[in-house]
Amino acid sequence: MEHTLEGGCTCGETRYQILKKPMFVHCCHCHLCQQQTGSAFIVHAMIESENIKINSDNLTVHDMPAGSGQRHVVKRCKTCGTGMVSHYGPKDNLSIVKVGTLDDPNALQPLAHIFTNEKLNWVNLPKDVPSFEKFYEFEKAWPAGGYQRLLDVRKKN
Repeated sequence: MEHTLEGGCTCGETRYQILKKPMFVHCCHCHLCQQQTGSAFIVHAMIESENIKINSDNLTVHDMPAGSGQRHVVKRCKTCGTGMVSHYGPKDNLSIVKVGTLDDPNALQPLAHIFTNEKLNWVNLPKDVPSFEKFYEFEKAWPAGGYQRLLDVRKKN
């Protein structure tokens, strides 16, 4: 990533910037993501929270169910309700950006497809991107640099 990526909600009230290349990007096909987005899947970009700058305090925080049973919160624009960032785990050190909220969603393509056992039948997956029926093993699926960054974030939790 050569430059800062920018994104925001549908009404334009809340904007954000991604200041560093995300650690990893995946496309989730689980039924919970389908329900929460009203779509067939969602694309998530994982990044350290200090590397995303949200230029507004116009966010609401929603506790959402997660397949793992762990804490999962989604931060949404208070005005239009667009979900832009999630956090899993005990603290908010790891941000999961909803790639569809980027000004250019094509800027971040998935490096893996997960929960393909729940994907809709009409969705065709690319053959050159790894797919996992459930979740992946971080160390095996992520590039070494991204995985090390994840380990650093986990130390803060």
